[in-house]
Formats: sequence, structure tokens, C-alpha cells
Amino acid sequence: MQIPLLKEIVLILALAVGLSLLLRRFKMPTILGFLATGAIFGPHGFGLVPASHEVELLAEVGVIFLLFVIGIEFSLKSLATLGAVVFVGGGVQVVGTTAATALFARLWGIDWPSAIFLGFLFSLSSTAIVLKLLQDKGSIGAPHGRVISAMLIFQDVIVVPMILVTPMLAGRSDDMAGDLFALAGKMIILLILVYVLARYVVPWVLDIVVRTRSRELFIASIVVICFSTAWLTSSIGLSLALGAFFAGLIISESEHRFQATGNVLPFHEVFISFFFVSIGMLLDLSYLWHHLIAIVLLTIGTILAKAFVAAVAAMVLRYPLRTSLITGFAIAQVGEFAFILSATGIENGLLGDELYQLFLSVSITTMALTPFVVNGSEKIVKLLIRSLIPTKVRERLDTLSKMREAARAGLQEMKDHLVIIGFGLNGRNVAHTADLAGIRHVVIEQDNAQATEARRLGHAVVTGDSCNEQVLSEAGVTRARVIVVAISDPRATLETVTHIRRLSDAPYVIVRTKHVRDIEDLIRQGANDVVPEEFETSIEIFARALRHYLVPENELEDLVNKVRGTHYQALRNMGKPGLVDKITLHASDQELAALPVRFRSNELVGKELGASDIKGRFGVSVLAIKRGQRVLTQLEPSTRIQPDDVLYVLGDADGIAHLDRSLRV
Repeated sequence: MQIPLLKEIVLILALAVGLSLLLRRFKMPTILGFLATGAIFGPHGFGLVPASHEVELLAEVGVIFLLFVIGIEFSLKSLATLGAVVFVGGGVQVVGTTAATALFARLWGIDWPSAIFLGFLFSLSSTAIVLKLLQDKGSIGAPHGRVISAMLIFQDVIVVPMILVTPMLAGRSDDMAGDLFALAGKMIILLILVYVLARYVVPWVLDIVVRTRSRELFIASIVVICFSTAWLTSSIGLSLALGAFFAGLIISESEHRFQATGNVLPFHEVFISFFFVSIGMLLDLSYLWHHLIAIVLLTIGTILAKAFVAAVAAMVLRYPLRTSLITGFAIAQVGEFAFILSATGIENGLLGDELYQLFLSVSITTMALTPFVVNGSEKIVKLLIRSLIPTKVRERLDTLSKMREAARAGLQEMKDHLVIIGFGLNGRNVAHTADLAGIRHVVIEQDNAQATEARRLGHAVVTGDSCNEQVLSEAGVTRARVIVVAISDPRATLETVTHIRRLSDAPYVIVRTKHVRDIEDLIRQGANDVVPEEFETSIEIFARALRHYLVPENELEDLVNKVRGTHYQALRNMGKPGLVDKITLHASDQELAALPVRFRSNELVGKELGASDIKGRFGVSVLAIKRGQRVLTQLEPSTRIQPDDVLYVLGDADGIAHLDRSLRV
């Protein structure tokens, strides 16, 4: 017996894996491998993977899982607390790109409804590709990473209303006002239903399911919630994708949301691959070849126009020019949600075959170029700033701005102070500690919201990019005793250290980095001390483990100091002996434990320590007793054990466990 669909599944996955592995050698995202698989081996390519209704159904399931996971990640609370960065930045970017695209399309002779719909499509960017690239670069926490993430969040949310208004945009209704009211009514009912299910019903159901300790039952329950909600929205005339998004929001309010995400992600990854392959299958390679010049020009125009609008949106939020331009180039492609939205446009007659093929060709090309654009964006931005803005103008503007700020903060007279670059979690902690210790300090922060928060907390602040020597000078780095660099962007961190050393060799420079691979470069550029988060976490965990073995504190401190003193060479080169001399630790098989005396009826309660013979019966020594707020350390054989005491004992694990069981009866 042969299952026809099985052949397509095997072919698609096998070809996609092979092509994706090849593309990964060039550090390109896996998504591009799936798109290329559909384009090259689909009906418009070699024809190895024929177009079929079954493949489209698998792709539809992929879309449901994609929006379901997006809904879980957002949650009702996060949607309610989204800040101005999301709504203002994302709103300016989407409206600006939609307007620019629609105007260009109208000038090209396309009717207004289709032109506006094209604006919707081109306003969306690839969340999957961009966030993966930022994650690989360690830049999600950087200022440009935060504003990019905010704009992508807005796009992922706004695509749902876009799907809903598309039929109205196509004029498929004689009563537009009536349809709008009907749509609003359906949405209100759905939102109320989602709130009730998310707040009361689903958490209760999942609690019951989780108590069964059956992973299979839990997964089945999650899938039922996802697909039943999607079916419900579809049955009342709304989209499956919207229902899946609402299902994710429902699950997001449960304490089991992380378990749900972990169980659904494998299905999501498999089925979404069919979605991208199905999109690639729609691309007509002969059309691409015969319209190559037009597609290349439109691709370049799309990237530049989207980059410009997004950069303006970031500047509206008062981000520096460099951060704004990097943001613009990062989201200059057309994204996966545009393909979902395009299907709605085809159903409603807003996209003909010719226009659809043009859209597909340009969109997929922008996605293919994204890794190169993002990875080269900082060099491109540096070149643009130098070429477009004369050096004297830049320096004059920076000087005037920073002089005003420095005068307000009283920085020009500050010396022998601490400079903190970056006001994230680490920077905040350092600044707070400096306050407690009475050390004069100044914060450099280019994120306007973070800088405002630092001023509110009473810190002296210079707003600007730490890669700019003028900004560093205004913060007085040449007069500082210590400089702490605590920013998330690895490239900006390296450039900052380079510029600091170009200005002065005097300050002691401490750098926080996420990755150990950056240590050598930072030390080479002049950092005195580099603290890698990866290894510091490992050291802290290991130190706590050794304390549990009762290793003397001085020996533990000696070991940690030796590891840090060699710039973590012992951990970075585990296969090379001799980098750190071995230390003989006096570990013990004895453990410390605190055992509560819970029951008045226990046979040990009321007995003297000598008469209870705890040492003889259990092999455990009682070191101290906590009684109320007091801790008794001078114990005598006549000391009696009382109810609600806590016994601090020393012994091996078996003896302590035996005593603990005895105290529980």
C-alpha cells in the first residue's frame, strides 16, 4: 500500500535538509534553504516536488503553529504593557512603508486598493530571520536590537487587523459600514471569550491534565486548544491564522505556557518548513529570469526605502543616527507574514498572477540578501555617515550637544571618577553600588529611555554612542580612574575599548562580555579586566558546589583567583594541561543540613541531647539549634530538644536522611 503524501514529505524534507546544510556553510538561515528547495525543485524548477493540495494543507498547519507560538510569546499582559517604542516606532514604520509603497504602485498604474494592499505586504519584515541573526551576533540586548525587536513585535500584531480588513479593501461588500460593525462585534465577542478562557477555563483544564503526569495527554490538550480555536474563528468568517494567534494568547496566561511552547515547537518547526517550501514552489524561475533587471532594481529600491523609513521611525524615538540606520537595514526585507497575507489578497482579487510573481520574486530576493545586509550594516552605516555628513558638521553638532549636557551634569570638573558605559542591568547595579560607596560616577547611554531613567535615579548622564570619542571625552574618560564597559553589542564593545585607549592609557578598563571568544580581542585592544558571563556563571555554580563539599573558603578563593588571573585559560583550554597548577582541595564527604522538629509527639522532643544519643544512633553531630529568633551554639548534653526547633547537623547523607525521617513522625 502506497501513501501518495508520504512521497512528497520525504522528498521535501530530504531536499530541504541537503540544500539547507549547503547554505549553512555560507552562514545563511535555514529558512532560505526551504524557500530555495521549493523554487528549484518545485513545479517551476526541476519538477521533483509537484504542487499538490496536500502540501498546501501541511503549509496551512505550519501557519497555524507559527501564529500559535507567536501568541504564546506575546501574552495578554505583554500586549497590554507594550510601550511607546512598539506603538510609535512600529506605527511610523508600518504606516510610512505602506504609504510609500502605495504611492509608488499607484504611479506605476496599479489601482488604489491593490496599491494599498501591496503597501501592507511590503511593510512587513521577517521576524524569524532577523531575530535569529541578532541572536547569533549577541545583539538582541543592544539599543538597535531593542528597537528592531519592538518594530517586529508591532508588525506581528498588526498583520492580524490587515488580514481582517483585506476583504473590505477589495470592495467585496455592498455595505462597508455594516461589515465594519459586524467585524467589530465578532472581534469584541472573541476577545471576551479569549479573556474568559485564558483567565479561568484553560488554566484549570491544564492543571487537571498536568496532574496526570502524561506528556501525551498534555500535548493532545494543547493541540486541541490550538486547532479548536482556529476552527471557531474560521467558522464565523475570520481567518484560521487569527484563531491560532488567539489560541496562543489563551495558553500564554497559564503557568504551563513554557511547557506548551517546548512541546509544540518541534511540530512548529516541521510544519513551518512546508510553508516556506510551498512559498518557494510558487516562485516562477522563468519569470524571475525574464524580468531580472526589473526585479533587481525593485529589490534594491525596497531595501533602501524600507531602511530609510525604519531609520526615520527610530529617530522619531530619539535614537542616535548610527543606531537608527542599523535598525533600518536590519528590517529592510519582506517577511514571512507577507506571504500569509498575500494569500488573503489573492482570494479577494487584490493580487493578479503577474503582480503576485513580481511580489514573490522581490520578497524572496530581499530575504536571501538579509544575512549579508545585517552582517555588513555597521560598516555600511559608518561609510554612510562619513560620506553624507561632513566631518566638521558632525563634530560641531556633537560638541554643542555634549557641552550643554556636560555643563548640566557638572562633568567638566569631575576627575578620578568612575565611568559606566551602558545602563542595562549590569550598569544599573554598578551605578547603584557606586552610589552606596560614595564614588563619583557618570553614565554613558545612547538609549534615550534608559538615559532618562538614569537621570531620574540621580546619576550624571551623557547621552550618546560610546563608539564616538567626543562622547567619551565629555564623560571625562581621560580623567577617570576606572571605566566599566557594560553594553550588549560585541562589536560596539570592542570599538569602545579601542577609542578609550586612543584617548588615554591611564584608566583601568573593566569589560563585561557575553562570550568567551571576545576575551583575547578585548585584552589586545587595551582592556585590563574582561568578565565573561559564560565563565563567571560556571565559576559561581562550581563554587557553590564545592561549598557543599565543605571545601575551606580560603582554598576555594585561591582556586577562583587562579582561574580569573589567567583570563580563564583553564576553562577555555580544557584539553591543555599546565595552564593552571592543580590545587589539592580538602573536600569532605560530610554534609551540613538544617532539620526542623515538626511534631510534639516525636520521640526526640523533650529529650536531652545526651540521652537522645543522636551521634550514636544516626552518626550525625548536632552543631547548633535555632529556637525562635535565637541560635544556640553552646550546646550541653543537658540541652533539651523542643517542638519547632531547627537542628543544624553535620554528617554523611545517609545519616542525615535517617534522622530527618525520624523527626517527621
